[in-house]
Amino acid sequence: MILTTTNSIEGKTITHYLGIVSDITYTATFSGAGMSFKDMFSSKKYYAAYEKSLLEAKEAVFQKLRTHAENLKANAIVGIKVDVEAISGSMTSMISVVGTAVIVV
Repeated sequence: MILTTTNSIEGKTITHYLGIVSDITYTATFSGAGMSFKDMFSSKKYYAAYEKSLLEAKEAVFQKLRTHAENLKANAIVGIKVDVEAISGSMTSMISVVGTAVIVV
């Protein structure tokens, strides 16, 4: 499965547009799991834990996007857009992705 943010794939021809695929996932912006009480006050360790959480959530949402495209019999997704938003009043972030499932040759 080819995933790209561009609307075309160099060296490939899009033969069929199968539809828009999208998904979202949520992640806690902070998880103290595995951190000592002292580490929770270290901004470096806090941001490292936050980054890890976001990367894991991003990978999960891309896996779901691939599954949606595979269900349409696509072999690529073009024009992918990624949006990360903090949910007001909580320690949660939402990651959404959308793209166009296509068949390329």
